[in-house]
Amino acid sequence: MAGPHPGMPGAFPGAPGGLAGPPQKKLDPDSIPSITQVIEDDQGKQGGTVYKTNVRGQVPPLVTTDFTVQDQGNASPRFIRCTTYSLPCTADLAKQCQVPLASIIKPFASLQKNETPLYVVNHGETGPIRCNRCKAYMCPYMQFIDGGRRYQCGFCNCVNEVPVFYFQHLDHMGQRVDFYERPELSLGSYEFVATLDYCKNNKPPNPPAYIFMIDVSYNNIKSGLVKLICDELKTLLENLPSEEGMESSAIKVGFVTYNKVLHFYNVKSALAQPQMMVVSDTAEMFVPLLDGFLNNVTCQLSHDPVPLLSSLLDQIPDMFADTNESETVFVPVIQAGVEAFKAAECSGKLFIFHSSMPTAEAPGKLKNRDDKKLVNTEKEKTLFQPQKGVYEQLSKDCVAQGCCVDLFLFPSQYMDIATMADVPSHTGGSVYKYNNFQVETDGEHFLRDLRKDVRKSIGFDAIMRVRTSTGFRATEFFGAIHMNNTTDVEMAAVDCDKAITVEFKHDDALSEETGALMQCALLYTTINGQRRLRIHNLSLNCSLQLSELFKSCETDSLINFFSKSACRAILNQPLKNVREILVNQTAHMLACYRKNCASPSAASQLILPDAMKVFPVYVNSLMKTAPLVGSTELSTDDRAHQRLAIMGMGVEDTQLLLYPRLTPLHNMDVSSEALPAPVRCSEERLTDSGMFLLENGHSMFLWLGQATTNMLYVISEQPLVTCQQCICGKLSTF
Repeated sequence: MAGPHPGMPGAFPGAPGGLAGPPQKKLDPDSIPSITQVIEDDQGKQGGTVYKTNVRGQVPPLVTTDFTVQDQGNASPRFIRCTTYSLPCTADLAKQCQVPLASIIKPFASLQKNETPLYVVNHGETGPIRCNRCKAYMCPYMQFIDGGRRYQCGFCNCVNEVPVFYFQHLDHMGQRVDFYERPELSLGSYEFVATLDYCKNNKPPNPPAYIFMIDVSYNNIKSGLVKLICDELKTLLENLPSEEGMESSAIKVGFVTYNKVLHFYNVKSALAQPQMMVVSDTAEMFVPLLDGFLNNVTCQLSHDPVPLLSSLLDQIPDMFADTNESETVFVPVIQAGVEAFKAAECSGKLFIFHSSMPTAEAPGKLKNRDDKKLVNTEKEKTLFQPQKGVYEQLSKDCVAQGCCVDLFLFPSQYMDIATMADVPSHTGGSVYKYNNFQVETDGEHFLRDLRKDVRKSIGFDAIMRVRTSTGFRATEFFGAIHMNNTTDVEMAAVDCDKAITVEFKHDDALSEETGALMQCALLYTTINGQRRLRIHNLSLNCSLQLSELFKSCETDSLINFFSKSACRAILNQPLKNVREILVNQTAHMLACYRKNCASPSAASQLILPDAMKVFPVYVNSLMKTAPLVGSTELSTDDRAHQRLAIMGMGVEDTQLLLYPRLTPLHNMDVSSEALPAPVRCSEERLTDSGMFLLENGHSMFLWLGQATTNMLYVISEQPLVTCQQCICGKLSTF
């Protein structure tokens, strides 16, 4: 994580360190810039409009604003958002302002229904056209010259020959006459069909597979969880994701149950009954059957009179109904999934339903290392660090095979999530957590998560590279990713909810005239087994004026970068240091604006750039999140879980997490479809006679005033914003 400006450690820039100032008056909350007002103003100004992407360096509407995107040469802000849309021309200027230069890229972001899906370009065996020098893909920033026979790359300025099949004449403006007929020339986002050169071993990939791996230890059987999962899968598997235009899904499905040993199931349609095969040697994991383990269940479900699949899911809860086994393994379960995908020569996803720390004798066995005495000490960082060895190698094996891991956890005590969730956090997976799970109260919450997770838009076995024009380059990457080198971002899978935050640094001066260009290229396998390249392009302004930089900043993207930067930093630095860096860098940015951009004013007057006026509120909220708060009242697993969740979040997710919506329900017009406007997330807004809904995208709380009832109903079992932070009279005063 970047530190404060050299020479200014600890103190607000320009202020003498260590000197006590005059007594501070209590701030009037209404005098502080309001996030809800900023959101409301932007919705009023740009809500319902069509945002056209044909202007370089154009700042988009806020993520909270309801707008429609029309792609006219730059990627939609749903795919890429930036911390600033006007980069400083020099490294010295960037160092002076200390505004991080970063992009938050969400390659598979969901589009609104009235927005055009990405076009797919197929050049046949020739494949996508690329610059010979920098390997950038054909895009709107390529300049065609010499009557259309050559083109100059917008990224490295190399002049390339146009392939014969791609030649087209230029009009009087120097633009190809087929400009609007080719998505790669006129749009900011599109896809190419990849050739065999982009496939492993020069062979077309097989469609991916899903393997459901269910912990059938004593607690899960007795709680009813196993039966709940099996009952849901019978209907869920009828709605597996499929390629647009396809009647059925190409995804194959397999099933494993486990406790101390693993049980594999053969559900080949030729069998009269499902067959179980047990692997008890978990030290050297292998898959005991190839044919019949992974099956296209859509065909089974629709054609067989009594599908083996339904029969198996009915039998599983009964098979283990009398189990007394409470110990489980974990690493061998994932290893089994990797081996199954290797044997089938495909990528895929593991859905693992697990409830306890793996204590059985097997690779990856864990011991309780939770120690509240380490909180607020130099060694607190060890609580967030995963245990190395077999887990580290397992992540690499998963990424190499394109094996994504999604983890559904049902703990009743400490599990060491920092270690167990390490594999999902490096393979593009997700971690869901349900403390003290009870089917009656938490079942529907879990099933909603599972349905969404299975059906979401996703790509497998992905490699992403971010290319930039000369003068700057990508240097740091944050997300649910794995990196073997400094340029290639590897993900076993990437879905519509995952975002990668990329930081940029100068390596030369930038030009105000030409601006700055970036291209995100994602190579992946579709759910139908086709290899494709998804391209997102964006052009930014460059300026020698700091005022332009601050005017073009986007607070929501900035706080996403700071959140991920801080969550990575706590792995290696004491929490106190990380919090100080956040405060100092925020102070330095705002002091730089005051010194260089604002009109002279009284020293006591708060001067903030208009685009960043609520940024201090977000930073204050960030320091109250579970990973950064440093409280012994919070469980180590909850803190580790939220830290890992933040690392994969997009801009809209961090915005809502850090500033939850507080919606008054007591004056709601039930005859209207319009929701009540949210109010400031502050204790002062709560009234004895009021009823308020507080939600942050992960949890919901219903707050009832004393005049309504003396009870507080917590709707969600798994709050990411803790009770100590957001209720019981301890809401942020902002």
